[in-house]
Amino acid sequence: MIIIGIDPGYAIVGVGVVEYKGNKFRTLEYNAITTPAGMNTVDRLKKIYDEMCAYLDKYNPDAMAIEELFFNSNQKTAINVAQARGVLLVAAANKGVPISEYTPLQVKQSVTGYGRAEKGQIQQMVKMILGLNVIPKPDDAADALALAICHAHSNKMNNMLNLNTVK
Repeated sequence: MIIIGIDPGYAIVGVGVVEYKGNKFRTLEYNAITTPAGMNTVDRLKKIYDEMCAYLDKYNPDAMAIEELFFNSNQKTAINVAQARGVLLVAAANKGVPISEYTPLQVKQSVTGYGRAEKGQIQQMVKMILGLNVIPKPDDAADALALAICHAHSNKMNNMLNLNTVK
């Protein structure tokens, strides 16, 4: 199963692609889609959409795991991130990629076993789980990989539950 994890943003979208087979992870790529502050909104959203489509075409993932939106005190930032998240969802939908959404709490719990883990703890666990030599940078890419790991763990659990109920 190939999973693309997405940490949605407006200036930076974290992207992490992993293969999960037989309880083993293989990192295929991690990176970020970036848009400069001076670029107008429509062009930024188009750049995010186009680059996401390129990742989807390149890896043809079986699933997209994306972070659910949470609203902070800055409404303008929240609106921009929501718009960017929307184009990411449309890109996946247009390519027929199933989408799963996870809260930060779910990701922390899945990756570290502790729902209140700090960013550094999550990054260390991502590095360890994926067998990487260094913590992925930028932080948004590490977060995207954490989302992909979360989905693999969640999908595995769902499959186990389905096997246990079908007898």
